[in-house]
Amino acid sequence: MRKYIGNRQFYKMVLAVAVPIMIQNGITNFVSLLDNIMVGQIGTVQMSGVAIANNLIFVYNICIFGAVSGAGIFGAQFYGNGSHDGVRHTLRFKLIICAILFAAALLIFIFGGDALISLYLKGSGSAEDISATFGYGRNYLDIMLIGFIPFTIAFVYASTLRECGETFVPMVAGVVAVVINLVFNYILIFGHFGAPKMGVAGAAIATVISRFVECLIVLIWTHRHTERNPFIVGLYKSLKIPGKLVLQIIKKGSPLMINEALWSAGMAILLQCYSYRGLDVVAGQNISSTVANVFNVVFLALGNSVGIIIGQLLGAGKMEEAVDKNRKLIFFAVSVCFVIGTAMVFAAPVFPKLYNTTDSVRSLAASFIIVEAVFMPVNSFIHASYFAMRSGGKTIITFLFDSVYVWVLSIPAAYLLSRYTGVTIVWLYVIVKSLDIVKCIIGYVLLKKRVWVNNIVV
Repeated sequence: MRKYIGNRQFYKMVLAVAVPIMIQNGITNFVSLLDNIMVGQIGTVQMSGVAIANNLIFVYNICIFGAVSGAGIFGAQFYGNGSHDGVRHTLRFKLIICAILFAAALLIFIFGGDALISLYLKGSGSAEDISATFGYGRNYLDIMLIGFIPFTIAFVYASTLRECGETFVPMVAGVVAVVINLVFNYILIFGHFGAPKMGVAGAAIATVISRFVECLIVLIWTHRHTERNPFIVGLYKSLKIPGKLVLQIIKKGSPLMINEALWSAGMAILLQCYSYRGLDVVAGQNISSTVANVFNVVFLALGNSVGIIIGQLLGAGKMEEAVDKNRKLIFFAVSVCFVIGTAMVFAAPVFPKLYNTTDSVRSLAASFIIVEAVFMPVNSFIHASYFAMRSGGKTIITFLFDSVYVWVLSIPAAYLLSRYTGVTIVWLYVIVKSLDIVKCIIGYVLLKKRVWVNNIVV
């Protein structure tokens, strides 16, 4: 067991990286839960409309994450190698590729938003509820498009800061943003302090305001502290990036970006398959995913820590240390998630009662939360394995391991079971989640073979 457990210095180092990410994501997801409860107080159709729109927005967010992550592999290793020019070039690449993605997303959501929202309204439900859900979803999406700009810029800058070991400032910016989001949600959704009662539109406006605030905090701090962020000096004097590096990032990063796009689209399609069983399922999934996100911050932050810590070690040429720390990090993440998952099981019946919805939706939500809790250790191992392989530049493998797996196994299973069997929606969900156990075994084999132990910036 000794090889799986680190000393006090190891855990201090891990927590120094993970805790700020955990706090930021934890507060963000907790406030998202409160937002969700606020919208849920208006009614089930409003909550379902927002859930559908957020599911589409999630695809864009993950595509940005994928685009940034491809260059981020190089950013972390350049920082570990002491190359500020390299970090600067990767930041430029991120800005350019994300601007292209933003333009594409704008066109897709403006002209194809109606069709995309309608895909989730094929299940059972009254014509009035379906029409109302569509209207709320479209309204929410239109306003949220404005927030894509600050979200994208803040994400690009914050990712580079984290790759360079600066996790505190993005955390502070995120905390301030979510507090502002919460306050304006309270004011604009329900019409407090003389403001108009705007409902779903108010929730969207509050989120957009908070994203502009977060973006400004990250931008101003980064550009004012050039001694701590030398990569920012001369960033906009030129958009020039060495051609060789561009080709390397595209070669390593394209599979990652395509992977994230396909994975997020796959998650959206899975929800569409579940929604075939009715609007109650959409509402129940919305509640369960929002609650699960609050608990999932632990393994998500530890997974990100694997990418940052292991990436820097590989960039510095410390291969055996990277292998040792990766093993201990993954064991730590999975162990913690056994505890968190247990707490989540006990919390499952409580959270759905906070929503102004039907008993059917509450029951479904509680069941979905329990399923998420049971599979949390599995998700933790998969997530950490993914980041370990990604940190070593094995993006083709991560592509096959992640999104291809979802499209080849999870989606066909969900599609067939939802449409051609009488399996209850909860057991359908359990069966689809169980397929991840096979992915867990594949991840273990790949880690054991050490295919990810590479320095890609020398």
